[in-house]
Amino acid sequence: MDMEPIKVLLIEDNVGDCELILKMLESSEIAEFKLTHTSRLTSGLKLLETGKFDIILLDLGLPDSVGFESFKSTLELHPAIPIIVLTGLANEETGIQAIKYGAQDYLVKGEFNGKLLVRAIQYAIERKKLEGLFIY
Repeated sequence: MDMEPIKVLLIEDNVGDCELILKMLESSEIAEFKLTHTSRLTSGLKLLETGKFDIILLDLGLPDSVGFESFKSTLELHPAIPIIVLTGLANEETGIQAIKYGAQDYLVKGEFNGKLLVRAIQYAIERKKLEGLFIY
């Protein structure tokens, strides 16, 4: 039985980082991914209104939104979709703050490989499913 591809929305303005993430996902042997990319938060939020995504990979340094506000806006509008925050070393503290407020994970750019990215995505999706079972 074939599994459906995991639908990933990548909101990332750095073309190099986007290409690297695409290569990481394409090289996965344990899951198939369908990546949709945009470089701005506003266009990402519009895509979320019309498309169905299993997970969001969200850069915290975007041209139209920076830092925690990018995460907060996305979470408020789409709380059911797991979010993995992508951050640079200088912004790692904001990544930790995002976890405290509901991000499923954060990854520091340049410090993860394809296996770690795939595992983070799969775990984030499963944790979000479990959250739905324990609504108070």
